[in-house]
Amino acid sequence: MDPRERFDDGQEALRAAMDGLQGRINTAIPGIIQSFNAAAMTAVVQPAVQRQVRDPAGIWHWVNLPLLLDCPVHFPSGGGFTLTFPVAPGDEVLVIIADRCIDAWWSSGGVQAQAELRMHDLSDGFVIPKVWSQPNTIGGVSGNSTQLRSDDGETYVEVAGGEVVTVKAPTRIVLDSPDVTISGRLSILNSEGHAAPCAIAGAVYATGDVVAGAGGASVSLQHHIHGGVQPGSGSTAAPTPGT
Repeated sequence: MDPRERFDDGQEALRAAMDGLQGRINTAIPGIIQSFNAAAMTAVVQPAVQRQVRDPAGIWHWVNLPLLLDCPVHFPSGGGFTLTFPVAPGDEVLVIIADRCIDAWWSSGGVQAQAELRMHDLSDGFVIPKVWSQPNTIGGVSGNSTQLRSDDGETYVEVAGGEVVTVKAPTRIVLDSPDVTISGRLSILNSEGHAAPCAIAGAVYATGDVVAGAGGASVSLQHHIHGGVQPGSGSTAAPTPGT
């Protein structure tokens, strides 16, 4: 009991009682991932804000809250598509506490009766990754584009103004599909913006012509001719189809 509740002051006693009640209502709290179960999509989280408890001698101490077990982890999702992240121990997250017991819903889905009549209980947390305390901010956040990026900013997919999408990967980009369609002109440049060689493992099939040296002394694969390969000033015919 709060000592103020013993005062001969009704308003002060009421305020003390309300403070005590409010102190038992859990809504949201930052936490730190201890482990992540990818199959169940749940996490064990250590709340990152301590609470005060009073020992038998009346001395107050700051203590850790207990671990929050089997917290469902939220990933942006809808319509059969989901954006996932590799949640890792040490990640800072936000834990949202449900108003009522979520056990029956979590185990069975759909609309369920409450398994227990608890309210605002730490047992009913949802995890939203990720939030950052000041020592752990990633830095370099773009102020004029949307990015899906690594924390170090070296790898990203960026949607910017001017109808431009940029993909950056310091090592390589892998497109794994039996059929890749590129609609539009394709330019291959090196890191300095200059033309770069292109290595293709396998046959190349083109429904149209292939032109080398485009923009200069261009040569057509389908229609080029050769000079000086027979006596006189004649030229060879165009390439023979099917050869």
